Amino acid sequence: MVLFAMLGALMFCSDLIMEALPNIHILGMLIVVYTIVFRWKALIPLYVYVLLMGIFSGLAEWWVPYLYIWTLLWGAVMLLPKRMPRSIACVAYTTVCALHGLLFGVLYAPFYALIYRTGWAGMIAWIVKGFHFDLLHFFGNLGAGLFIVPVAELLSRLNQKYLR
Repeated sequence: MVLFAMLGALMFCSDLIMEALPNIHILGMLIVVYTIVFRWKALIPLYVYVLLMGIFSGLAEWWVPYLYIWTLLWGAVMLLPKRMPRSIACVAYTTVCALHGLLFGVLYAPFYALIYRTGWAGMIAWIVKGFHFDLLHFFGNLGAGLFIVPVAELLSRLNQKYLR
């Protein structure tokens, strides 16, 4: 449990450190890495991060989509085969991570349309208005995604050596 608490705290701290860069962070990479290595247990650090964000940044309406948006990335990685050739894994995991960044605003939009009762038009307007941030998110996740397989291999080796 201590390991997962620390991994969640690492996600939170990395988010704070990179806050000056809009939508550029290593959260997607960390979620994919944790999912590759820990599978179902990766939900623990993920929700430690989500709870820390809510506690320290306020449990406002922006926080509610965090309860499902990051879980969708975890779920997408869980659907990929466990064992892939390294070259395919590099492309697959990076692609999933980058696409999650591109779709981040799209995943937020239904919640905001629901609570603010804007309907389809408001939801589409939200997506279009924030698309440039989603592009930044895409490229940030694409860059961070290049490190997924090496970091997952390292964490897996450390996990086998010290925690088993």
